[in-house]
Amino acid sequence: MVQKLLLGALLGLVTVTFSTQAFAQADVIEKRQKAMKGNSADAKAIKAAVESKDYATIQTKAKDIMGTAEKIPSLFPKGSTTGKTKAKAEIWEKNDDFVKHAKTLSKSAGELAAAAKAGNEADVAVKVKAMGDACGACHNAFRAKAYSE
Repeated sequence: MVQKLLLGALLGLVTVTFSTQAFAQADVIEKRQKAMKGNSADAKAIKAAVESKDYATIQTKAKDIMGTAEKIPSLFPKGSTTGKTKAKAEIWEKNDDFVKHAKTLSKSAGELAAAAKAGNEADVAVKVKAMGDACGACHNAFRAKAYSE
């Protein structure tokens, strides 16, 4: 009887532990997807603002992307590979490269914000392209085309 009770308690503990890990995994994936969707929305707003020469919006949205880029490495903790995610295993296998990509994005977004603050149309165009290239380079290296489960 005692063995059955202990086995039941152990089984319950294992179930709670795995459930907690699954919820934590889903939470971190949800946070990073929210951040990336925010970056995408900010990039679209920048594109529209470039067309209308709205440098204040460009500056604000570039700073938002810069802030998110600084958080990107923390949004991909080791082991957060399961669930609905497009993150490739290379993020954790080549983490130093992944962190460098995030820093490049942060730097390019900061440079875009500075160009927008100065109201320099030609420089803004160059910096928008550089920021887009930084996003694309990271996505090409570390983002799958389809979700994994």
